[in-house]
Amino acid sequence: MESVLLTTSDGHELTADLVSPSGATVGGVAVCHPHPQYGGNRFDPVVDAVFRHLPTLGFTALRFDFRSAFDGGTGERQDLITALDELAGRSVGPLAVVGYSFGAAVALNTGDARIETIVAIAPPLTRMDVSAPPVPVLVMMPGHDQFTDLADASRVVDSWPRADLQIIESSDHFLAGRTTHVAETAGDWLTHAIGGHR
Repeated sequence: MESVLLTTSDGHELTADLVSPSGATVGGVAVCHPHPQYGGNRFDPVVDAVFRHLPTLGFTALRFDFRSAFDGGTGERQDLITALDELAGRSVGPLAVVGYSFGAAVALNTGDARIETIVAIAPPLTRMDVSAPPVPVLVMMPGHDQFTDLADASRVVDSWPRADLQIIESSDHFLAGRTTHVAETAGDWLTHAIGGHR
């Protein structure tokens, strides 16, 4: 694992970790953490599971902490763009984003043409303004999410042009005991969507 210090265009320093696969890289994935005002950071168990699993599939994975001064999702989009800049600068191939909770909303709302696909894990679809993404997206919703009603989430996702909805059974928003399943599902989707090595 490599420690990386990112600097945004507006001067914020972001602490990040990067892991590359042992063989050829098939793409780069930025992983976004949950809401920082509620304890979310790059070491969140869901983020950690995804971050550690992706390199086993050939992806270079980058997780990072959002800026220390919370900016309601606006500055955080710039943070994600900075993470994408880092991955692009390493010539890792096609770029994707995986976001969990607040991080999923940031991923969905970041308009960067380099993003080829998105995995949104437990996105707060009815609590934050979320744009319909122009790229293929996998939405993974817990069956018993405390913050987003499943029927409401289904209506939102059904209105998107290139979206798949998968229900994570027997789980709530925090996905305790389901992190491995989430990481494997995200990895399989990205491998198919980006046309990886399998």
